[in-house]
Amino acid sequence: MSTNISGTITLKDGTAVTKMGQGTWNMGDSTATRDEEIAALRLGVELGMNLIDTAEMYGDGRSEEMVGEAIRGIRDQVFLVSKVHPQNAGLDRITRSCEESLKRLGTDHLDLYLLHWRGKVPLEETVKGMEQLIASGKIARWGVSNLDTADMKELLRIPGGDRCAVNQVLYHLGSRGIEHELLPWQRTHKIPVMAYSPLAQAGTLRKGVAENETVREIAEKHGATPLQIMLAWSIREGDIIAIPKASSRKHVTENAAAAKIRLSEEECWKLDDAFPQPAWKVPLDMI
Repeated sequence: MSTNISGTITLKDGTAVTKMGQGTWNMGDSTATRDEEIAALRLGVELGMNLIDTAEMYGDGRSEEMVGEAIRGIRDQVFLVSKVHPQNAGLDRITRSCEESLKRLGTDHLDLYLLHWRGKVPLEETVKGMEQLIASGKIARWGVSNLDTADMKELLRIPGGDRCAVNQVLYHLGSRGIEHELLPWQRTHKIPVMAYSPLAQAGTLRKGVAENETVREIAEKHGATPLQIMLAWSIREGDIIAIPKASSRKHVTENAAAAKIRLSEEECWKLDDAFPQPAWKVPLDMI
């Protein structure tokens, strides 16, 4: 399989995953775009972005169904991630939710299963459920999403909580709050960050980042687009996995190429000046 991707991240159990994966939020909702979305995901795998992230919540399962169609025949090449809704993360529901996701995805196991965000179910109960899913072979490992430092500290005090593989949080050039406390803490405990919305999603914030003069100057120097510079920045260090969404083959190709861009120390300093990290702890950004 040919690849444009350079670099992997090693999880706690020794498994290597690509630094650039594929997100699927808001994909699978339209029959008009479904074929192109499937083709885009398959091309992404060919280009080395074999980590695909989805969730039972996305389109009420339609995203998982679309991913399942995309990975048909190439499941063994894919590191498959899905997420359980907080209301389904208790011992009475988590197994059923996982089995329903597996059915929609057309597979017998997930490579990684995440708690989508913290709800009312105690973390201890969710950890027990996740460990039971590992024991039954339905998932290979588990992690969390949208947990801040205090939540992560609580998680690691729970028996088995230290087996958390990743924490998936919002992180991009225009949202650097995790760098003040959460990211250093996760690095100390060797828990990689999986960055969702690394392109600042959409709307005014993304426009503000992509149209920034410094970002545009660096992009021109590399013969790249501003969005590619944003992606390259998000994986500039060795313990962050980015999962940008791309609904077309063109965008997938651009994302894969961004993984090859190496920003110089000077360029990173310029981006720091343009988009400084906060000097104090701020609430965790979520969308």
